[in-house]
Amino acid sequence: MVIVPGVEVSPGWAAETLGPLILVINAHPLFAAAISQLLGGPGLGARTVVAESSDTALELLRAQSLDLVVCDLSMEPMPLRDFMAEVALLPEAPPLIVLADPQDEEALFSVIDSEAAGLFTKDADPDQFLQGVRAVLAGHKALGQNLMRTLLARVNGQSPSRTPAGLAQLSRTELDILTMVGAASSVQAIAAARGISQKTVRNHMANIYRKLDLRSRTQAMLCAARMGLTSV
Repeated sequence: MVIVPGVEVSPGWAAETLGPLILVINAHPLFAAAISQLLGGPGLGARTVVAESSDTALELLRAQSLDLVVCDLSMEPMPLRDFMAEVALLPEAPPLIVLADPQDEEALFSVIDSEAAGLFTKDADPDQFLQGVRAVLAGHKALGQNLMRTLLARVNGQSPSRTPAGLAQLSRTELDILTMVGAASSVQAIAAARGISQKTVRNHMANIYRKLDLRSRTQAMLCAARMGLTSV
């Protein structure tokens, strides 16, 4: 990940008693919930508000002061650049991080010259994404590692791989279980659906976590989403 230092660095939210207040804009409830859980975890302790559309997001931004906006590149109905222009008119405009599906990298690159303070694809490593969020909150700009990898690959005349590490190692059963985890199915529901014990499900999930270098159910949900295993 690349962090570009800001000219005027903010004293930051760390001095506040409460964590930063972040608006998450995403039309898919499961993905929005997973991102909110990641932001609200011990690495950041953020409070989150969720909006499914740009119109609802603007209403929230005009009604209260927020520390950061994390929005989807494909938000509707307002195009991203128009939305950013509206946000810039606010008395206290918060910085904005844009998230995009890996296959939408080209569209994400097209707004690299915008006022966005951070650009990440949804397959970004969760810890690096949180590091980028903290950097943006402190007044810097951040560019996700996957985007930088693609840029460097292009400079070197290479074609970067988008296959998540360990994906090819998953068995058919593990892939099916990861898909169900991505759909927010509980261990009990997965066991019942597949006719196996809950202990066996947990063993499969442990193998999935190890192979994909995951550390939590939230990360597994995000992984399933960015791999296209769910509708989120």
